[in-house]
Amino acid sequence: MVVVCILLYCTTAAIAQDFDKYFENRTLRIDYIFAGNRQKQNIALDQMYSMPQWYGKRKKLSELPVEGNGQITVRSHKDSTVIYRQSFSTLFQEWLSYDESRKGTRSFENVFLIPFPKDSIDVTVDLRDNRRAIMTSLTHTVNPKDILIRNIGEQNVTPYETLLKAKDSLHCVHIAYLAEGYRADEMDSFIEDAKNANKALFAHEPFKSMKKDFNIIAVKAPSEESGTSTPSLRIWKNTALSSHFDTFYTDRYLTTLHLRDMHNWLAGTPYEHIIVLVNTDQYGGGGILNSYNLSMTRHPLFNQVVVHEFGHSFAGLGDEYAYENEQIPMYPHDVEPWEPNLTTLVDFDSKWKDMIDKKDVGLYEGAGYSLKGVYRPYEDCRMRSNAHPDFCPVCQRAIRRLVEFYTK
Repeated sequence: MVVVCILLYCTTAAIAQDFDKYFENRTLRIDYIFAGNRQKQNIALDQMYSMPQWYGKRKKLSELPVEGNGQITVRSHKDSTVIYRQSFSTLFQEWLSYDESRKGTRSFENVFLIPFPKDSIDVTVDLRDNRRAIMTSLTHTVNPKDILIRNIGEQNVTPYETLLKAKDSLHCVHIAYLAEGYRADEMDSFIEDAKNANKALFAHEPFKSMKKDFNIIAVKAPSEESGTSTPSLRIWKNTALSSHFDTFYTDRYLTTLHLRDMHNWLAGTPYEHIIVLVNTDQYGGGGILNSYNLSMTRHPLFNQVVVHEFGHSFAGLGDEYAYENEQIPMYPHDVEPWEPNLTTLVDFDSKWKDMIDKKDVGLYEGAGYSLKGVYRPYEDCRMRSNAHPDFCPVCQRAIRRLVEFYTK
C-alpha cells in the first residue's frame, strides 16, 4: 500500500539558481498542518526551525524531477524569482480518496526541508488531486531573522553510525535509516538490520552501480517498548514514532502520523531521505514520496519490502499490481499518470515508448491497482511483486535519472 507517489522526469523552464546567492549552508524546517475533507482542504503553518547544514540539492534548485501530489515553491520576496522547488506526496491526500473523507474531517502533520534563506522569501505550498489540478494552496512570507524560528540539532543530537560515505558529500543523496520500536538495549539489532537493508538496496541496479553517490547513516532513536502498534489487535506500543499497522483500516499498511517527532529525532544528522525500520515480524510497510518509507524488519520478506517502498518514497515509482476489485480509483483513465512506470496511453510518448521491444519492454495491462486501462512496462518487476528480483528496465532508467539529477 502506498500514497500516490509519482515521478515524471521533467524540469521547469526556470533558470538555474546560484545556491550561495540565496541560501546559507543551513536547513529551514517548516511544519504544516493539512486538514479538511473531500469537499474542503486547508493548509496552516505550524512551526519553523533552523538546523545545521543543508543536505539537499545545490544545483537545479528551481527544477523538479518529480511532479508529486504537491509542491513547495520558494520565491525571493524582493522580486518573486523562483529560487527553490520540491515536490511531495502525503497521507492526507491519500485519505481524501477514502469514503471516510466524505463525511469526516481530519488533520495531518507534514514537514518540509528547504535551504535556509539569506533574505525574506515567499513560500507556496499546494496540494493536487489525481487529475493534477491544484486543490488548495497557502503562501506565506518567511523572514530568516524571525525570532520565533527555533534552532535545533546543534546539541543533544541522536547518536548515529555512518554506513556509507559518498564520494562527494555536497552532491550526493543523503539517506537516514531511523530506528522505530527498538529499545535502547536493542540498538545493535537495529544497526544490523540497517546494514542488511542497505545490502539489499545496493544489490539492485541502478543503485549498485551508483553507490558512490549515496551517503547513508543509521540513527538510533530509542523506544520505550519493542515493536509497533496493531490497533486491530488492540495492541498499542510506546515507541519513538508511534507507528502502527491498520492505516486507513488496511491491516498491512504500516505508517506513522507523527512526522514532527520523526524530524526531531533526525535534527542535526546528515539526512534528506528517510527509511524507517520497524522492529516487528508482522508483514507490512508504506512509502510516501519525499517524506519517508517504513518497513518491518523481522519478516522473511523484509529485504524485498524495504527496496520496494524506497522505490516509492525516493523515486516516485508507482505500484504495478492490480486488484480484482479496485477499491480506490487512483488513476483516471483519461489522464496520464505522473509515474514513469505507469501509463494510460493518453501521453505514452512521454513514457517508455522509446524502449518498446528492448529487453521485453512493452505494454502490459493491469497496474496502478486497476485491471484495465492502466499499463506497466514489464511482465514483472520489484514494483509489482516480491518474487521478482530486480527493477525492470523502465524503473531502472527512472531511478538513474533521479540520482543523476541530484548529483550531477
